[in-house]
Amino acid sequence: MTRLIYSCVLTRNIERMEKFYRAVLQLEPHGRVGYSEFPTEPGIFSLWSVDQYKQITATDPLQGVNGGSVMLEFQVADVDAEYARLRGPMDVPIEFVLEPTTLEWGNRSIYFRDPDGNLVNFFTPVGS
Repeated sequence: MTRLIYSCVLTRNIERMEKFYRAVLQLEPHGRVGYSEFPTEPGIFSLWSVDQYKQITATDPLQGVNGGSVMLEFQVADVDAEYARLRGPMDVPIEFVLEPTTLEWGNRSIYFRDPDGNLVNFFTPVGS
């Protein structure tokens, strides 16, 4: 069985992205220079500086990419409460794409963008 236990977003501005995800996820990351891990459960969400990545691979992973190529989905206890929190005073601006909506497959979701343009979905299952 294949299991996704780790996701990593490569970014040209790790400080800006770390500040954003620290505020949005309300989690403190750990890591090293150019790399941050957020202890999400059951997997780990991380950010990696493109400059640090290039030191290892000698390639630019974002060459020709304008950003916004992934959607990250986080299950939360109450999506409406999270929406209210994120609309309140925040240290980072939040660009909402979808206000709280119950989708046909049974999730109540909000969609918003991170500073690199990636979509983030906070969702709460609403039952069968």
